[in-house]
Order: sequence, then structure tokens, then C-alpha cells
Amino acid sequence: MGRPDRWKLWGSELMSVCVLGVAAWIRDILNTVLTLTAHTRLEEAAVLTYSPAVHPVLIAVCCFLIIVAMVGYCGTLRSNLLLLSWYFCSLLVIFCVELASAVWTYNEPSVQRADMISLKSRMPNYGLQRYQWLTHTWDSFQTQFKCCGVIYFTDWLEMTEMEFPPDSCCTNQYPGCASHAHQHDLSDLHQEGCGPKIYSFIRGTKQLQVLRFLGVSIGVAQILAMALTLTLLWALYYRRHLQESDSEVAPGPPEDSSSVAATNGTSDASKSVCGRIGPREPSAAEAELKMERLSAVEKHSGLF
Repeated sequence: MGRPDRWKLWGSELMSVCVLGVAAWIRDILNTVLTLTAHTRLEEAAVLTYSPAVHPVLIAVCCFLIIVAMVGYCGTLRSNLLLLSWYFCSLLVIFCVELASAVWTYNEPSVQRADMISLKSRMPNYGLQRYQWLTHTWDSFQTQFKCCGVIYFTDWLEMTEMEFPPDSCCTNQYPGCASHAHQHDLSDLHQEGCGPKIYSFIRGTKQLQVLRFLGVSIGVAQILAMALTLTLLWALYYRRHLQESDSEVAPGPPEDSSSVAATNGTSDASKSVCGRIGPREPSAAEAELKMERLSAVEKHSGLF
């Protein structure tokens, strides 16, 4: 197998691993966004945008593609028609699934900036004992995306009974940092709200763009791999057919010396038998006697 063929096979496997990594990264952020946008139009838009990208079917397809690449490598290395045929059919099925997923992910979600206001409905439950999971989600998102509130950090003061924002709004977090910043220096708080961050995430992030780019790259690699596989299948089939044709017209094995000697002996014996059966040549005495008889007949005829 040539080196370009190996790069095609291992390249598609490497890109599949990258897709799995990016999908896992997006899935972690998506779970946080879905928690904050529960029962809103933003949740529906997030599901519409990212579900195909992190769907279990797509993840299973990427895992299956790694196995298929190994099978294709073995089939090419051993020139096995059955493995290569199975590899081609599997690539074709995977390509169709990925193409359908790519078309699905390019649907634009119907979400507007005004829908961000609905996020404020999730703020009053912050800090309550029965909503510790929601409190943790807010803190995690504000820390990771460096934002505070929905539109501005004052949303925490309007929607809750808190006198200052959570500590997760601080640029430099430590216990009581938000209270200190609210009383002395507001610049120590994140000035941008989390609503625009969530809106940008739903509209499409860099991670989603990377995932789409990897998907297109895998599709191109699969097309090239299928073309090379078809070429290799045709070459292997043609070579096998040519070998079968040569074996049919090839001369038989040469005879050994014993068989040749036996054949010669048989031919000599047949010649001797044929000599016995054919007319016998006259001897010298018989020829002389025959000549004397002819001369005697001629003398007798001269007397008359």
C-alpha cells in the first residue's frame, strides 16, 4: 500500500477523534445553556442548533468510522477484496449520515435578542436551597464566559433580594469580592451581561464552526478514500482475472526421463511388431535360385 493511501485512512481516523473531542466540549457548554434557558424560546433554539452536532448517532458514527478505518487499512495491506468492499460500503453509509447531519445543523434558529429577557425568570431561584444546581450553573457560566446578569450586573439587584451580585461576577474572585466591588469599585465586576453570550452561542460559536469544518474535511477525505478503494478493487479484480486466464492457457508440466524412456520403449516394440507383421525381405540364396530359374527359362525358350 502506498504512503498516500495510508495518510488518507489515518487522516480520517484522526479527524474523527477531533470531532469527538470538539463535540464533548460543546456538549458540556450546551448542558449549562440548556439549564439556564429551560422553558424558553432560547432553549428550543439551542436544541435546534446543537442537537445534530452532539447527537448520540453522530458520536456513534465517529466511533464506528475509527473501526472502519482500521478495517480499510488491513484490507488494503492484505489486498483483500471482501474487506475492501465492506470498507467502501461502510464509508458510503457514514458519508450519507454525516451529510444529513450537516444539512440539519445549518438550519438557522428563529431567535431574537428580545428573547434574552426571558432569562431573568431563572434568576429569582438563585441561592435557594432546593435550587443549588441552578446556583452552580449560574456561577459556572458567569465565570467561564466572564459575564454578569442577563443584560447588566444590576439584573441581580432587580430580580432578587440580593444587595450585590454573586461573587462569580468578579474579575478576581474571592469570598466577598462582589460586596467589596459593589461598594468601592464597580470595575471589578464583569460589565457585560450573559444574555448576549448565550445569544451568540445559540447563533453559532467558534466550536461549532470548527466542528463543521472538521465535518467537511472528513467528508472530503471519505470521498477520496472511496475513490481510491474503488480503484484498488478494480485493480485487484483485474489482476485476479488475468491470473485465472493465464492458468487456463498454460502448458502442462514436462515429462520426466522415465516416462520418456517408457514411451521410447513402447514405440520400439511397436516398430518390431509392425516389422514382423509386414512383408519379409528375401534372403541372398533365394534370390540366386530365382535368377538361375529365370536364365533356364530363357535358354529353353531360345531352342524353340
